Parts: sequence; C-alpha cells; structure tokens
Amino acid sequence: MLENYLPIMIFIAIGIAIGILPILMGFMLAPSKPDSEKLSPYECGFEAFEDTRMRFDVRYYLVAILFIIFDLEIAFLFPWAIVLDSIGMFGFIAMMVFLGILVVGFIYEWKKGALEWE
Repeated sequence: MLENYLPIMIFIAIGIAIGILPILMGFMLAPSKPDSEKLSPYECGFEAFEDTRMRFDVRYYLVAILFIIFDLEIAFLFPWAIVLDSIGMFGFIAMMVFLGILVVGFIYEWKKGALEWE
C-alpha cells in the first residue's frame, strides 16, 4: 500500500528541491560585496523620511479594497464575454445585474468621498 504513495513523495521531493535549489545557488554563487549604497534603505529614489512602523491612513486601504473589487469585476467580464453567445439573454441579464450592483456601490463610494485624496 505504501508503494502507491511513492510517486507522490518523489513529486513532493522534486518540488521542494526546485524551490530550494535556486535559493541555495544564489547564496553560494553570487558575489557578496556589501557597501553603504546597497545596505541603505531605499524608498522611491530618495532616503526614507519616516519610521518604517508609521501608520497609514485608512483611505489607503479603502482605495486598495476598491481596486480589488473592480479588478475582480474585470476578471468576471472576460469569461462572460467569451461564452455570451452560448448563455444567451439570461447570462446577459445576470451580468447587467452584477454590473448594476457594482455601479451602485461605486456611486455610493464616490458620494461618500472615499475616492478623494487630500
């Protein structure tokens, strides 16, 4: 019975080796020449001006969540557009309801000022 699991164990071992081997090769073969430029913190081309543990405004997370929501909308639109001929009017109406709900949410966020950045 254990011989049935041998291919799975080999697959897992090869997967782990493929994941770990390049990292080990990078540590062993890469030249290590640290200097002040390489060890300095880098933030958008200039020196860091605040602590790394500073608090972010809630609006930053709100914009990120809105991006994810509307990005997922596009992810649903591509497969829908491909199979639109086969799903017919029901699929079209279902997608219009979906898009309508997202538009209502977008208008609500716009009216609340969530998209304004000061």
